[in-house]
Amino acid sequence: MGLFNALFGKSTNNVAEYLEKGAVILDVRTPSEYQSGHIKNAIHIPVQELSTRFNEIKKLNKPVIAYCASGMRSGSAASLLKSKDIDAINGGGMNSLQRKLG
Repeated sequence: MGLFNALFGKSTNNVAEYLEKGAVILDVRTPSEYQSGHIKNAIHIPVQELSTRFNEIKKLNKPVIAYCASGMRSGSAASLLKSKDIDAINGGGMNSLQRKLG
């Protein structure tokens, strides 16, 4: 699990702290996954489109909590965002993140 966390970030990574900083919730799942249910007020940008849509996120000028179904894609998304100087964490899978959001 240590390698997984090193590569993708821990999904338990200070979600509450990021929410206090006014973080936006970013859903990086596919359009069909998003349509079948998502976290309220989440911004939807599939991970495959992220590299061409960084500016949309940068303009928000807020930290980001990324989530997907299991935490793998959101880990990749958080790493990509960090590489573009966007403060982001991996929120993990949708169900897990929803529990943390209350």
